[in-house]
Amino acid sequence: MARYATLLADPAKTYRSVDLASRSAGGDPHRLVGLLYEEAVAALRAAAWGAENREYQVKSDKLTRAIAILFALEANLDHSRGGDVANALSTFYRGLRQQIVNASIGNDPAPFRSAAESLLDIANAWESVRA
Repeated sequence: MARYATLLADPAKTYRSVDLASRSAGGDPHRLVGLLYEEAVAALRAAAWGAENREYQVKSDKLTRAIAILFALEANLDHSRGGDVANALSTFYRGLRQQIVNASIGNDPAPFRSAAESLLDIANAWESVRA
C-alpha cells in the first residue's frame, strides 16, 4: 500500500513518469535522442526559472538533470560512424556542460536560457534529419 501512496503523493510527477515511459517504449533510438533533448531543454528552462525565483533546490536539481543528460548524449555518440559530426557534437556537449557549471555558481538565469536555446537548435536539426 505504501508504494501506491507514494505514487499518488505527487500526481504530476507520476504522470510525467508514465508519459516519458510511454513515449520511450518504442525504443526507436532516433526518438530516444529527441526525448533526451526535450528533457534537457525543459530542465535548463526550469533551472532558469529556479534561479530567477530564488528556488535554489529546483535550480540545482534541474541543472544536475541537464548535465547528466548531456553526459549521456556524449557517451552514446558513435565516433566511428559519425565522424566529424560526432566530434562536433562531443565538443558542443562538453562546452555546454562547462557553461552550465560555470553559471551554476550565480543566480543569473540568462546562461541557462542560452544553453536551452543552443540545445533546442541542435534538437531541431536532429528532428529535421529524421524527417
